[in-house]
Amino acid sequence: MSASTWALQPTDRERLIKAAFEAKEFAYSRYSHFRVGAALLTTTGHIVKGANIENASYGGTICAERTAFVKAVSEGIRSFTALAVVTDVKSAISPCGMCRQVIREFCAQSMPILLVPADYEQRLAEGVADGGVKETSIGELLPDSFGPEDLDLPRTQ
Repeated sequence: MSASTWALQPTDRERLIKAAFEAKEFAYSRYSHFRVGAALLTTTGHIVKGANIENASYGGTICAERTAFVKAVSEGIRSFTALAVVTDVKSAISPCGMCRQVIREFCAQSMPILLVPADYEQRLAEGVADGGVKETSIGELLPDSFGPEDLDLPRTQ
């Protein structure tokens, strides 16, 4: 399980948001034209980026959040302290249901998830607190969720 914390240092927060914007630049969104970037902060301070990768069969599409998790987990990284997600939309966009379940698999329920508006930098320049970032958690996004610990519960025959 991941570290359970809401204490994200301002420098880590900025690095994470910047990395999500960088990741979005590599999105392959040929069909929806809806670019998404995600960045995961590991417990060691490393950032893993992901972008959405679409496919002509649509079902083969993978979201930015899942791309980041697949990259991290396939390299042996399974402990995270924060996630940032950004799109080209000027409002905070939340992860889809499938991504929420993947986040739930690897992250503490209280881990910060930063939903970053596309005009984050402009909002900061205009004095908007936190650039309009919505800070949430998987516990808030996926209440009463099913997780890995549920598989260890006793069962009746």
